[in-house]
Amino acid sequence: MPVETSAPWADRLARLRAELERARMDALIVSHPPNLRYLTSFHGSAGALLLLPARTLLVVDFRYGVVARAAGRISGCETVIAPVSLDETIVAALQTSGAKRIGVEGQWLSVARFNRLSVELSTASPVDVDGGEVCPVLVSTERLIERARAVKDASEIATLREAGRRLAGVAARVPPLVREGRTEIEVSADIDRLLREAGFERPAFDTIVAAGPNGALPHARPGSRRLAPQDGVVLDFGGVYDGYCVDLTRTVEVGTAAPAWRRLASAVAEAHRAAIETVRPGILPSAVDAAARDVLVRHGLGEAFGHATGHGLGLEVHEEPRIGRPVRGQAEILLEPGMVFTIEPGAYVEGLGGARLEDDVLVTASGADVLTRG
Repeated sequence: MPVETSAPWADRLARLRAELERARMDALIVSHPPNLRYLTSFHGSAGALLLLPARTLLVVDFRYGVVARAAGRISGCETVIAPVSLDETIVAALQTSGAKRIGVEGQWLSVARFNRLSVELSTASPVDVDGGEVCPVLVSTERLIERARAVKDASEIATLREAGRRLAGVAARVPPLVREGRTEIEVSADIDRLLREAGFERPAFDTIVAAGPNGALPHARPGSRRLAPQDGVVLDFGGVYDGYCVDLTRTVEVGTAAPAWRRLASAVAEAHRAAIETVRPGILPSAVDAAARDVLVRHGLGEAFGHATGHGLGLEVHEEPRIGRPVRGQAEILLEPGMVFTIEPGAYVEGLGGARLEDDVLVTASGADVLTRG
């Protein structure tokens, strides 16, 4: 009886097979958990997807048999339970398929595992006495699935839109928690509680609460410092909702902060607006970064902004596209409707503190739709 597949899983697999054909690959091994979930709906700590010339196999161990079979029914994959090890089952399936050029996720596969699979494939191959190509070869691929994941489909957009709405609701409840005398870690614990109450599965990352001079550390860890009058406080938090990540930063004052800090925070807010206004289909991500960076340079804060303006959101809290200055050797992808990413310029001055303002935006045909606007 044929397996009934359903969108979007079947569509995603079909597009990936077309990419493999263009790259002249016979097969592909997918092992990065977010990519497995994107392609099959399966989510677990261990597993692999094999796209073979005539079959698509979801290979898991005994722990995930029930979950994998359910994923296989909707994605059209055959589920294989590895009797001993995943890699042993993968090698056997590749040998049976006759695949010669086998793609792997170069960004995620360890060197040790790459070498082990290569050796096992070569030693399991027949001896070539005629000088032809017989031994299978592993070929590193990069960003093959990640580029596809960058453009969200309707169901992903609906999930991220709801997640953004819930996160904005959490943000609206946070300012009363930021009071003189409370410690950073106390505020952080309260934010994590609010995330749970809002229906998030878990925080998307360790919540950041950085008060006063600690705000000059972009990824400060909350500690025992007590919030003091005139502190600026950077609050960066996010949640995972139905598997998808959202991320937001607000910067607030305890009482009335020093004029120098207020000027810094005002410049960051201006850079944030400029970046959002720049977002539209067909431009490079670096143009959005430049819009924010130019504002901060004009305010004499160019050296105080050392990170990228944003990052993609989805099954991971950092994914494609990267909204930053061009990276040598890494091609930028043009913005398209359906992309979701953060806009988060910041400025950090040692001794004074820092400010960052972050929202999540969806690229639409006409510009940017802010998903975390309160």
